[in-house]
Amino acid sequence: MKKALITGITGQDGSYLAEFLLNKGYTVYGLTRRTSTVNNERIKQIQDKITLVQGDLLDQSSLSSALTETNPDEVYNLAAQSFVKTSWNQPVLTGEFTALGVTRMLEAIRAFNPKIRFYQASSSEMFGKVTESPQKETTRFYPRSPYGVAKVYGHYITVNYRESYNIYACSGILFNHESPRRGLEFVTRKISNAVARISLGKQDKVELGNMDAQRDWGFAGDYVEAMWLMLQQDNSDDYVVATGETHSVKEFVELAFKTVGITDWEKHVISNKEEYMRPAEVDYLIGDYSKAKKILGWEPKTSFPQLVEMMVKADVALEKEKN
Repeated sequence: MKKALITGITGQDGSYLAEFLLNKGYTVYGLTRRTSTVNNERIKQIQDKITLVQGDLLDQSSLSSALTETNPDEVYNLAAQSFVKTSWNQPVLTGEFTALGVTRMLEAIRAFNPKIRFYQASSSEMFGKVTESPQKETTRFYPRSPYGVAKVYGHYITVNYRESYNIYACSGILFNHESPRRGLEFVTRKISNAVARISLGKQDKVELGNMDAQRDWGFAGDYVEAMWLMLQQDNSDDYVVATGETHSVKEFVELAFKTVGITDWEKHVISNKEEYMRPAEVDYLIGDYSKAKKILGWEPKTSFPQLVEMMVKADVALEKEKN
């Protein structure tokens, strides 16, 4: 029975990955920071099947202790300060978590057991101001936020440890991936939750930033399979994980309102609110996942309309529970 350690297990991706690995027969450990308020909402349905160990990407010794305690075959590094907007307000902390945190974990692996297989969560935000479309593994990085810059560091330090120390280390360059477990601060979940509340008469309007921004949106539940597949190959490498389709925020809004039967959605939306705009916008992200399809045998299973509908219906159910 394989053992896996997941950093960021209480997040969207961590919770889906934990479920996926449990179904594969893994023993699953999750690294969690000690906080005064515990938020295990996303893993409550599997909490009795996993083991949580304390550790922090800011603290080298705690990572070494976590590896000693769990002795994993695979480590999935999903923890980060992952909200782009916050990275402008907390650029140094974002660098500590999202960039140097990767180095700390790789150093801990190198010292404890360099045969551990390592997965790093890279991001399409590394492409930023894109130099070619669609973006693939060889596309030049041009990050447009402290988060994107930190992810580029995390990506290249992973490559460096692979090439310098012969560690099996992969980076998954994941394009935007959403789900009902997405945090409310992210635009997709903000929309799905607001639409649910509007349909139930709990609020009247939703405020958004740039409605024309386009993203390659997939389902997080599909993407965690690609993470696992990367660590099952003979050789470690980096892969773009995406849908190969791009949709605007406006399209997401239209489909979300359509799910609850509201056609005159414009009267419920206030757009181009300056407080939701980024200092430097990323306009057009679309991924070429042909390498993942060819080598990993992976492709997305959930369509964009299915994703939007899933999220809105989950939020409608959630809001009804609150009544």
